[in-house]
Amino acid sequence: MNQTYHLIKDIIHKFEIKKKLNIQDKKLIIAIPYFWFTLFFLFPFFIILRISFSETQIASPPYTSILDYKDKILTIILSVENYLEIFADDYYLQAFWQSLKTAFGATILCLLIGYPMAYRMVTTPNKIQKLLIILIMLPSWISFLIRIYAWMGILKKTGMINSILLKFSLISEPLNILGTQFAVYLGLVYAYLPFMILPIFVNLSRHDPLIYEAASDLGSKPFSTFWRITLPLSQTGVISGCLLVFIPCVGEYVIPELLGGGSNPMIGSVIWQEFFNNRNWPITSAISILMLIILLLPIIIFNKKTRI
Repeated sequence: MNQTYHLIKDIIHKFEIKKKLNIQDKKLIIAIPYFWFTLFFLFPFFIILRISFSETQIASPPYTSILDYKDKILTIILSVENYLEIFADDYYLQAFWQSLKTAFGATILCLLIGYPMAYRMVTTPNKIQKLLIILIMLPSWISFLIRIYAWMGILKKTGMINSILLKFSLISEPLNILGTQFAVYLGLVYAYLPFMILPIFVNLSRHDPLIYEAASDLGSKPFSTFWRITLPLSQTGVISGCLLVFIPCVGEYVIPELLGGGSNPMIGSVIWQEFFNNRNWPITSAISILMLIILLLPIIIFNKKTRI
């Protein structure tokens, strides 16, 4: 009897130790993303925030310190001149507006193209679905810069598009496509369309088919079923795809510069110019902070929507 008692006691003791180890492992797993977030987001964010409240100077680094220690007195000097200059200069405001407008337009185009593609993918057999997913992700395996350079060759006056149009006598002279806003939208849609398709596809693939069968049995027509059932249920996937497209499009630099020719500068081009050409790090940091605040708004709205 005593041996059985001690055996059960040892098993319980070992189980409690294993349970404690599991709890510690869980804490460690949770701590890793928090450490990553702190190291690669919060720490750089506070550095940029500090520089945004400093002043420009011709030195290395090209900004003043916000801390001044003199006569045993530590003084914190915060300058809001950079933020006031952004709101007072139409150049920066126009760049912000151009970035938001272009990103919004590219997001709408990706949604109009990506939703039907994702919807069609859901209705195909599993083998074809896997093939379509691979085809959608395949361009991402090639360097982003190389793909944009390829589009420059396609869109230029002697490129493939103009050559085909001229061959079939659809135009009398080459079209000026490269260096226009149309080329920017084309490049953005091409680059970020997979980020719209995949979240919507994942959302649509989780819908219960019995819902649609019940709607059909109750006399609902296909368009009515899509409008009243499919579209509302896919709201989370649509919002996720829109955020994944809109946020990187706002700060995009390569596509507007290479395909747009910098004719309508976006905020990414302004940050590059101020940081590398003018070496105005404080104004660049202030622009980055304001852009981050603007991009936080749709994320907050998305979180409220998903809590319903």
